[in-house]
Amino acid sequence: MEILNIAKNRTERKYPLRVQLMRTAWAAGRILFRMIPRPFYAPRRVLLRSFGAKIGKKVNIANTALIYFPWNLEIGEWSAIGEHATIYNLGKVVIGEKATVSQRAHLCAGSHDYVDPALPLLTPPISIGDQSWICADAFIGPDVVIGEGVVVGARAVAVKDVESWVVVAGNPARVIRKRELKR
Repeated sequence: MEILNIAKNRTERKYPLRVQLMRTAWAAGRILFRMIPRPFYAPRRVLLRSFGAKIGKKVNIANTALIYFPWNLEIGEWSAIGEHATIYNLGKVVIGEKATVSQRAHLCAGSHDYVDPALPLLTPPISIGDQSWICADAFIGPDVVIGEGVVVGARAVAVKDVESWVVVAGNPARVIRKRELKR
């Protein structure tokens, strides 16, 4: 069995210079983002767009949400990201229209290749479908597609794709029922 090569992991360049410069600029932008008072969503949308995010109309993002790379975020109209949600978007994160990522939810689009002794960085995407709700403290893992209209229950852990219009709960997340909207 080969041993881990942490020294190689730490010396490898994980991002090109352009991305490193963008990260440095966003470190200052993130401070400004957090300082914008809670009810002022429009200035936060403008700030995120200035860093390359694709943000739809009427999107509400809490000032305590932690967004790692705005340029890897796309969020559709009328969607929301709640208090203290973490969008760890080393890879692309796409959130559909009328979708909600609740407080303290964690979308994790970054990991490491654990079979390689150097543990190189991986940046697989995450996709959250239109009209989906990622409930409080839920975790969505790398390379996961959450279908349209899905509810990922509080503290659920979704590490595999979830079909549309279902409710999932648990760790790992399992379908507990179909979701039907009242008419």
